[in-house]
Formats: sequence, C-alpha cells, structure tokens
Amino acid sequence: MADYREAPLASRPKTLDPNEYFNVSPEQRRAEEDRASLRANLKRQYQMQLNNPHRQELIEDPALTRWVYARANPYATFRPTFKTSLLGAMFGIVPLFVLYYVFKTDRDRKEAQIKAGTLERKFSLSS
Repeated sequence: MADYREAPLASRPKTLDPNEYFNVSPEQRRAEEDRASLRANLKRQYQMQLNNPHRQELIEDPALTRWVYARANPYATFRPTFKTSLLGAMFGIVPLFVLYYVFKTDRDRKEAQIKAGTLERKFSLSS
C-alpha cells in the first residue's frame, strides 16, 4: 500500500485509501464486524443445509431466486434511458426505413428502365 501511485486520470480506489483502514471510528468498525458476522452466519447455515445428508426438502437460495426472477421478468427492472431509447430506434425503426428506401429506389430504377425499354429481362417466361 505504501508504494501505490495514483494514476493521473483516476482517483485512488476506496480499498486502497489509508483512511479506510486507520481512521475508522469504533462504531463503524463494530458495524462492519456485525455485517461480516451476519454474512458468515448465513453462509454457515446455507452450507449446513446444502451438505446435510438427511435432507428431504429443497434449499431456498435467495440469490438464485432473484436471478431466476430477473431472467424471467426482464421488464420489471428495465429503466428507459436515452441510451436504451436510441438503441431501440437504431435496431427497430431505422432498419424499416432503410429497407423501404432500398426497395423503393430499386423499384423506381427498374420502372424507369422498363419505360425506357433498356431493361434486359434474363428470365422471361413468356418467350
């Protein structure tokens, strides 16, 4: 930690800030220890349920439940932003206009060639 040099365009990461380690109040340190003990206790309970050889019921994993819900219902957590709106327009609306322009100009070009009599029809069925 002593030889860490900050990058010119980036700030020091929070985990490498000396104030996070040395200038922490006792209340903050106690709160961190309480959170860590709670996490460790939950992990221990889950591991005991998972490794129980006499288990009969399914184990509820809240993280897995949240992940499955998010995969099944993507629109519940969707937030429309400028970027998503722009991407929606780029992939939903712009291709329609591009295809319309391509087909319309090709049709107009062929129609003009037919009127001028310069279109050479390669696959004529009526000859």
